[in-house]
Amino acid sequence: MKTLMKYFSFILIFITQYCCLSAQFLQNSNRSIFSDVKAVRKGDAVTILIIEETSADNSSLQNESKDSQLSGGIDLSTGTASTSPSAGLKTGNSYKGSGATSRKENIKSKITAKVDSVDENGNLRITGTRITTINGEKQTIVIRGYVRPADIMSSNMVYSYNIIGMELSITGDGSVSKTTEPGYITRFLRILF
Repeated sequence: MKTLMKYFSFILIFITQYCCLSAQFLQNSNRSIFSDVKAVRKGDAVTILIIEETSADNSSLQNESKDSQLSGGIDLSTGTASTSPSAGLKTGNSYKGSGATSRKENIKSKITAKVDSVDENGNLRITGTRITTINGEKQTIVIRGYVRPADIMSSNMVYSYNIIGMELSITGDGSVSKTTEPGYITRFLRILF
């Protein structure tokens, strides 16, 4: 009876280990053992290295000037008396305006995205979301776009500047975000003017 229990235990352990190992490698079953594990189909994960550097400067200078003149006159003379009424109108308008804007952004982050679908060219449609909360400040990062399989590195990572049609949204909500927003009166005055 003891030997039967030993054989039964051995068979049970073998079946359990076999199921666990086959489940672990089921995802990569159609890939070569010599290739790197990279995202290639729906449901796969890929890590996005967000490295965005944006700089924009814009300036404008405008000068306008307009002058108008209208004159008239009558010269009448009879004998020794002479009448010479005259009229004139002159208007002028000038405008000078200038403005300048400058903006610089530097974003660095890392996020894992999921492959939603694969298009007919083999490009991967990805979506990734990361929500972090630090000291009551909630930050949400959402990224969407298409990735070419050739742009995915052997470490299953891709740079954000290689994403086709990338949509990157970084929003914050909390006490720091609320203190940087303008007050209600300022918002109202911006609507008026």
